[in-house]
Amino acid sequence: MKLKVCGMHHNPTEVAQLQPDYLGFIFWEPSSRYFEGTIPQLPKSIKKVGVFVDATIEEVLEKVEQYQLDAVQLHGKESPEYCETLKDNFLSIRAQSRKKKVVPLDEVSTALDLTNLEIIKVFSIKDDFDFSVLENYEKVCDYFLFDTKGKLPGGNGYTFDWTLLENYPSTKPFFLSGGIGLESVEKLKAFRKSLASKHCYAIDVNSRFETEPGLKNIEHLKTFKNTLLN
Repeated sequence: MKLKVCGMHHNPTEVAQLQPDYLGFIFWEPSSRYFEGTIPQLPKSIKKVGVFVDATIEEVLEKVEQYQLDAVQLHGKESPEYCETLKDNFLSIRAQSRKKKVVPLDEVSTALDLTNLEIIKVFSIKDDFDFSVLENYEKVCDYFLFDTKGKLPGGNGYTFDWTLLENYPSTKPFFLSGGIGLESVEKLKAFRKSLASKHCYAIDVNSRFETEPGLKNIEHLKTFKNTLLN
């Protein structure tokens, strides 16, 4: 199972040394973890995720180019049509970028395949969830992410009832998020043995591993990763 650490801000280099599979950078300005500046050089094995909330296509594409993002996580009310347009535009920009760098033609298609933007669409769950809303997103998203519904689009710090995922009707891999911390390890171990986890691709952590917004507790993350995922 993969690990995504979201809300990168103050110490991404130290977090990257733990070799998570994804690092999330929030580009929603009202967030206390809003990222601006320069992303440090990261190992190629770590995918950079840009987190957006109802941003325009132009805004997302600008950040994709600026930070060479590998994935975008959509936390708002983005429609299936929005996701499809985003994917189409991304492929076009990648092709233009490769041409500017004078990549040999026989390498262009390979490069595009390897750097295809991943689209992660977020759905928030509280006491119940209508899984039928996922159907129209099946062909335009690479992953779903299930988070806890709260006052903020993410990072609310508490979990939803994971047993609801036993009713998950899709084979689309998903990220599990929402209030996951060190205290969740035993619950996660039980979840991984349950029917609900069948298509769980990754665990997404954020606020429960912080000493302040955007500053991750490295020792806690290390313990979590070693205990649960190794």
